[in-house]
Amino acid sequence: MARLLQQIDETNRRDHWYLDESDDCHYLYEYTAGKGWRGGDTNQLIHNLQKKHGDGGYHYKAPAIARCARDLSAVLSAEWLDQATIVPIPPSKAKTDPAYDDRMVQVCRGIRAATPPDVRELVEQIASTDTFKGGQRKSPAELRQNYRIVENRLQNLRGIVGIFDDVLTTGSHFKAIKEMILERAPQARVIGLFVARRAIPNPFEELSEDDLLKL
Repeated sequence: MARLLQQIDETNRRDHWYLDESDDCHYLYEYTAGKGWRGGDTNQLIHNLQKKHGDGGYHYKAPAIARCARDLSAVLSAEWLDQATIVPIPPSKAKTDPAYDDRMVQVCRGIRAATPPDVRELVEQIASTDTFKGGQRKSPAELRQNYRIVENRLQNLRGIVGIFDDVLTTGSHFKAIKEMILERAPQARVIGLFVARRAIPNPFEELSEDDLLKL
């Protein structure tokens, strides 16, 4: 892997409830939970990347896609790309839905290399669901009920399969798709690639000793 990618490990895995030590996940940036688009450069980038048709500032979406592709191009080596198949995590809307958003596919296909990367929409969403905006996230088992493998895209998978998404939150989508791929291609090394991971701020981080004594 490229050396500028950061890895999920014992210091930050607790922020991603469904991940365990067997999961090999890498990310570029940190998205600060609860801060919205005002939470810094990464929060602004993700906010623009996730814009929908009709949203104010929708014209910022294409530059955000281009930046993510460019940043990934800078950290993924040609040697790694030659060994890998990249699988974008499908969005919440099915392909037949007018609101379908292929931003993850666009980012992956925008990665620049001497040889175009092997990008495959290997897993599809069966029916549209609401975009998560708070509340209880679905477990990997629940998510799997609404995913399907596209059979004609399974052939000749490369040795590494990189599951790609914009933000790593609980890890449930990654785990669901990892399990599905390993059932069909048990020889593959499946890893996670993310533009950012969601970092949950420590509520006590900015408190002084006097503040703590008052709690």
